[in-house]
This record gives sequence, structure tokens and C-alpha cells, in this order.
Amino acid sequence: MGVVLGQDLASHPAHAQDVRLGDIGRTHLMTEDLSVPGRQVVQVRVDFPPGAAAVRHNHPGEELVYVIEGVLEYRLDGRPPVTLNAGNVRLIPYA
Repeated sequence: MGVVLGQDLASHPAHAQDVRLGDIGRTHLMTEDLSVPGRQVVQVRVDFPPGAAAVRHNHPGEELVYVIEGVLEYRLDGRPPVTLNAGNVRLIPYA
């Protein structure tokens, strides 16, 4: 399954390198400053093998998710799971 994530960050972290954590692939696509001072957007592609699961984690900003293929299920604290299919786009709020 391929997923493209865009994230609005509150600070300027170092540019990410392409990394592979286990069988989950992460490819950095771009980092750009936004028009709001001190904010930037980071876009990455994450490739999960079938049945893979990411550990519970959070991000320092909103996420925009686009599912390229397959199915993605994610959960936010206190909310029911959300299932996204290929072609779905979702804004995940910063919590």
C-alpha cells in the first residue's frame, strides 16, 4: 500500500533522509516554508507491506493523507477507527 502524507509543521526540523524502518518504507518528497512565519509543509510517501502496522505515534502538525493503493486504517484517541481506501484523501487534525 502506498500513502502520501503532507504535514504542516510548527518548526523547521532537519531535512529527513529516505529511511526504511523494518518493512515500512518512508521516502521524503519535499519540505517547503509556508506563508505563515515559522511554519512549513513536509510531504512524504509511506509504503506499508500488506498487514503491516505502524506503532502509535503523533506528529507536530496537521496531516493530509492520500491513499495511493490498498486500505489504510488509523485511530485517533477517543474516536472510532477510520478506514481509507485507494483514492481517498483525509485531513487529520493536530491534536
